[in-house]
Amino acid sequence: MSDISIRYQTGAPQHLETRFAARAAGMLPSEIRALFAVASRPEIVSLAGGMPNLSALPMEMMAGVVNELILTNGSEALQYGSGQGHPKLREQICDVMALEGIRANADDIVVTTGSQQALDLISRIFIDPGDVVLVEAPSYVGALGTFRQYEASVVHVEMDHDGMIPDSLRAAIKSVRAAGRKIKFLYLIPNYQNPTGVCLPADRRTEILNICREAEIFVVEDNPYGLLGFDKPSPNAMRAEDSENVIYLGSFSKTIASGLRVGWALVPQSLKDKLVIASESSILCPSNFTQLTISSYLADQPWRDQIASFCELYKVRRDAMLESLEQHFPAEATWTKPGGGFYVWVNLPAEIDTKALMPKAIVAKVAYVPGNAFYADGLGSWSMRLSYCHPTPERIREGVKALGGVIKQEMKRRGTALN
Repeated sequence: MSDISIRYQTGAPQHLETRFAARAAGMLPSEIRALFAVASRPEIVSLAGGMPNLSALPMEMMAGVVNELILTNGSEALQYGSGQGHPKLREQICDVMALEGIRANADDIVVTTGSQQALDLISRIFIDPGDVVLVEAPSYVGALGTFRQYEASVVHVEMDHDGMIPDSLRAAIKSVRAAGRKIKFLYLIPNYQNPTGVCLPADRRTEILNICREAEIFVVEDNPYGLLGFDKPSPNAMRAEDSENVIYLGSFSKTIASGLRVGWALVPQSLKDKLVIASESSILCPSNFTQLTISSYLADQPWRDQIASFCELYKVRRDAMLESLEQHFPAEATWTKPGGGFYVWVNLPAEIDTKALMPKAIVAKVAYVPGNAFYADGLGSWSMRLSYCHPTPERIREGVKALGGVIKQEMKRRGTALN
């Protein structure tokens, strides 16, 4: 055995964390992931995770789609594919986006492993350490984690019951630039936003687009929930109004199945090549198998009817949650009333810390996501996100009742302490 081998075997252990790149400091577990181990216990009513409810998806039908794909086109489905994504699926994605007013060319679409990968690639291409990304207040926890990993500075823009406030966006841009900082883009979820469930009206979409064009800031429009409106369709996508200054992210995770992990980015031509190169360096190519499964489903199945079935399922669950909140939550609490999507956002009195309250909720066998998970600046301690997409209506009522009891008890305790 050589002297070198002996030295490595007998020397002090090498701690890998001492060799991490500086950016690894931003790689932190999300509040939601940390909850999964607890929330997945069968006795816990989980109002935490945003997992799509697949009970409305006929599994025999999906088995038939996969079986037919393997028998008739298995040699392609199980092979490497294009880094940009399968041409047929990209054409079909154009048809899906047309439902929200988007006229697109398949050559401008890059298929990704869920829209989360598209968000990561865009961040990798555009963000330098210290750059500012403007986001809603609150915003999607997965986006905040991505921006943190690329060492961006996140600036939240105030929202109300109609979404991002245009005047607050103007003020944020002015403040950031007065401080000499560079804004790279605005990220927002205009339809049934995660975590609040609110939907940005058409007039605000136009105003926000005008603000961003004038300020030379491009928009990243993340739209996983746009087709999941319960009572009326959502307004046309922002990308339908501006094809040059909007990068549009879409996904089949909420409208077909999240486990297939198929999303896409619709981008201006000037970005496409860079996005494909970044994707190839990350995953080589998106899965041909899952792409062609989606493609076969869209070609041969009544997918619009299936989306309508999902909408009806989620609407019943939303109604159960709103009714239960009215019955069991304290009068001091307020919450959003979403017209689609997966989530309700609850605001409690400022003295209630929803993260500190979580252990008591778990004892009462209910889980939620504390509001601070959706802010990059530590705010939101008095808020919580409740998800109605996965539990049955009966379980939703059970969980909301238990949670309301925990909150009322905490408010009573704090009131007694203050007195």
